[in-house]
Amino acid sequence: MDNLCEALKKLKLASADSSSDSVEGGLDCVLKALAHNNAEASEKIQEMGVLPLLPTLLAPQSSCTPKVANIIAEVAKNEFMRSPCVEAGLIPPLVQLLNSKDQEVLLQTGRALGNICYDSHEGRRAVDEAGGAQIVAEHIKSMSQNTQPANGKLLTVFCGMLMNYSNDDDSLQAQLINMGVIPTLVKLLGIHSQNTALTEMCLIAFGNLAELESSKEQFASTNIAEELVKLFRKQVEREKKEMIFEVLAPLAENDVIKLQLVEAGLVECLLDVVAQTVDGEREEDISELKTASDLMVLLLLGDESMQKLFEGGKGSVFQRVLSWVPSHNHQLQLAGALAIANFARNDGNCIHMVDTGIVQKLLDLLDRHVDEGNVTVQHAALSALRNLAIPVVNKSKMLAAGVSDVVLKFLKSEMPPVQFKLLGTLRMLIDTQADAADQLGTNQKLVERLVEWCEAKDHAGVMGESNRLLSALIRHSKSKDVVRTVIQCSGVKHLVTMATSEHMIMQNEALVALGLIAALNLGMAEKDFVSASLVQVLHKLLSDERSAPEIKYNSMILICAVMGSEPLHKEVQGLAFLDVVSKLRSHENKTVAHQASLTEQRLTVQS
Repeated sequence: MDNLCEALKKLKLASADSSSDSVEGGLDCVLKALAHNNAEASEKIQEMGVLPLLPTLLAPQSSCTPKVANIIAEVAKNEFMRSPCVEAGLIPPLVQLLNSKDQEVLLQTGRALGNICYDSHEGRRAVDEAGGAQIVAEHIKSMSQNTQPANGKLLTVFCGMLMNYSNDDDSLQAQLINMGVIPTLVKLLGIHSQNTALTEMCLIAFGNLAELESSKEQFASTNIAEELVKLFRKQVEREKKEMIFEVLAPLAENDVIKLQLVEAGLVECLLDVVAQTVDGEREEDISELKTASDLMVLLLLGDESMQKLFEGGKGSVFQRVLSWVPSHNHQLQLAGALAIANFARNDGNCIHMVDTGIVQKLLDLLDRHVDEGNVTVQHAALSALRNLAIPVVNKSKMLAAGVSDVVLKFLKSEMPPVQFKLLGTLRMLIDTQADAADQLGTNQKLVERLVEWCEAKDHAGVMGESNRLLSALIRHSKSKDVVRTVIQCSGVKHLVTMATSEHMIMQNEALVALGLIAALNLGMAEKDFVSASLVQVLHKLLSDERSAPEIKYNSMILICAVMGSEPLHKEVQGLAFLDVVSKLRSHENKTVAHQASLTEQRLTVQS
């Protein structure tokens, strides 16, 4: 430490008269002290006020410049030294040195700037203001073809500098993207694939930049998919595979890149990873299996990539993924069910899958998860069944296969995501299926649970789906027995509330169901209609100019239907309905205008 103090004193004197020999010796001594104990030596340098003297020693032509830059790089490894480096005015002369032709000067300067930028807002801003990133980006571009080891080392340092400069800073990452850094880095990955340090640096840089939405288009215009898959195939080490996965996941959110990855053969790599790790019990096996199967599911979210892998239901990938559903591994069961849900995104695929017996696989899977089951697997399998039930031709086949019976086993679930999917699946199944709607609508346990969930205010999705299913049971069955069950289970008030929903489709479904209740069992529903203020709700819907034509039409149908009840009739008379309805006779929608005339007659006759 004494030697260091001496050397620092000499440096201070020498920097004043620039006698290069004593400077060289002093610099060597400082470097030695930093190598011995970086933090302690750095503190001494700061204490003795040497940093502000260094800009004068950073002359482009001076032979000691690389050593000075090296000292700054070493000092800036300490977090407490980064701001002092900026305050000492080191950034502008360092950025000037980026124009040097000397490889060693460039290397040490790149290190110094990279270390000052590491986790330092001040460092990044200073480099930004001095225009350092642009010069480094241009260097990388011009050097990218040269595969000599020394050049590879410099490229690695420069890539690292840009990474430290932009890490966790969206505006600086966007700046690099605008400079066209992405195509350059993708080229590097291809040309320097043998250089482990450089490829790792590129991967980390991709991982940072790929999080930004604006980067995806640039990535999609390069051959990144091909390069990453090529690199992935070569990897033996788990850590390196993980690094590639971390880049693939954000990139695969883009539909164009999804297709490029599928075409580059990523799926085969993922299937291999699954095969190698499925029986592994080590934590890293479990983690790798999850990453690979999750990525597989993500690739299937793109319409084109999904259809390419489906191959008319004959694709080997599709068949392999199907084999995951009966697996003993929860992660694979989950991925298999999610994959089926993703394949089931158009009618053709859904019809083919139902015809080839996939429903039974999903039902068997659900049966394994009824008691103490895995919630994510339940949710995924129900999602798949819901999607498969969308085409009309599939509904009766799925009902015949016993789907509703298995789904009903999950009525006891207390997990809102499972409740939500269960409701959606049943609603899809009974659409246009009168017998099934009748059977489910008279199932008291189901209707009671629906009424309970209609009050699940903390879970808007469950609440909305419960109301919609309640309405669907009545609309598709048109059955007196279903109406009686719904009234007995206190479901009417929820349908009246649903008529005031902000979603027009839900309002309409509620009004049609209420119309059927009034037509099929007005006497029994009368009390509920009164206590739920149905008439006031209808008056509001008809008076509101924002109400859609079909809402107005169905509200008038319902007004006519409730006139047969004395208490409801009285309420209608007390609310000046005639004024509202007569205005609707001139409504631009012909059906509404015609219904307004009929309703007006009815109101006049019965007033």
